[in-house]
Amino acid sequence: MPQLSTRTAHFTDSVIRRMTRVANKYGAINLSQGFPDFDPPKEITERLAEVSSKGPHQYALTWGAQNFREALAEKHERFSGQRIDPDKEIVVTCGSTEAMMAAMMSVTNPGDKVIVFSPFYENYGADAILSGAEPIYVSLSPPGFGFDHADLENAFKQGAKAIIVCNPSNPSGKVFTYEELSEIAELAKKYDTFVITDEVYEHIIYEPYKHVYMSTLPDMKDRTIICNSLSKTYSITGWRLGYVIANENVIDRVKKVHDFLTVGAAAPLMEAAVTGLRFGDEYYEELRKHYTHMKNLFLGGLRDIGLKFTEPQGAYYVMVNVSEFGVKDDTAFSEWMAENVGVAPVPGSSFFKENIQNYIRLHFAKNDDTLNEAIERLSHLKDKVANAK
Repeated sequence: MPQLSTRTAHFTDSVIRRMTRVANKYGAINLSQGFPDFDPPKEITERLAEVSSKGPHQYALTWGAQNFREALAEKHERFSGQRIDPDKEIVVTCGSTEAMMAAMMSVTNPGDKVIVFSPFYENYGADAILSGAEPIYVSLSPPGFGFDHADLENAFKQGAKAIIVCNPSNPSGKVFTYEELSEIAELAKKYDTFVITDEVYEHIIYEPYKHVYMSTLPDMKDRTIICNSLSKTYSITGWRLGYVIANENVIDRVKKVHDFLTVGAAAPLMEAAVTGLRFGDEYYEELRKHYTHMKNLFLGGLRDIGLKFTEPQGAYYVMVNVSEFGVKDDTAFSEWMAENVGVAPVPGSSFFKENIQNYIRLHFAKNDDTLNEAIERLSHLKDKVANAK
């Protein structure tokens, strides 16, 4: 039998998605894979019901239906203040996962280097490797998850072609400040580097923090490649509607890569989702309040139990420090939790390049009943760990 690809020889399956299977196996509450257990806005699902009978049911334009791209451009301008040409500066993809892959393949050559902050969403390193690029990891230091300027500049000095910035960050919940983004921007300009941003949690921000669009910083519009998705904002993670926003030259290349990766996103889902893209400001304010309520409920429960964690500034994840339990293998510990505590986390080591075993990630995009039940189960964690020793 011929040898398989050496490029993918060291890949594992997604740890996050694996923990969903573990949760299902033991009937645990799944606080690993970040999808909600509440419905999307009814206006979107009602529109989908209409589309299911009336169409469209055939291919849309490869880079996205016209009305969907126009609605995306209008929404992006409303929140960023930056005007986008829907015909020349947007490509619609099959989720932000494909958006990131298409962006990486469009700007990197084999042997190029890409800066990735650690901890990181697990796809980023794999995306770099699949593109033939080499990831350079720069540590974000817990508990505040800030970066050291000298470490970051040293990574740029190695000839990085791009840097990936997840803001708000998965898994840490960090929201990069204007000052931090300005540091990154100045280095990107100094070393002639692309900035690829993952902004899927742009509307899930907790006061007093604010989301700043990297592309709006001075002289950064043409250097920034935005990867985003409708999944989290409208609770439609299964619809797989993502997009890339960039300058015309970059988008022309992304269109071609996207065409050969997936051809195009689902036409009926794009048609239905236009309804959500045209929601008024009140929707996003209610979304923020809704997630703030869930954060306060869940983190309040963790606090009462006595667990140690870093409070997220955005997104809907919390990194819990489990070092008090003497954890040596956080993957085994996470699977043990699913089986014996009835709550499935993600082992923190799957997000760190460094050998860090003392974190688990939990998410709180769940309804109140689910979160209260998870807190009740987690309240027995310390006793169960003690009894297992």
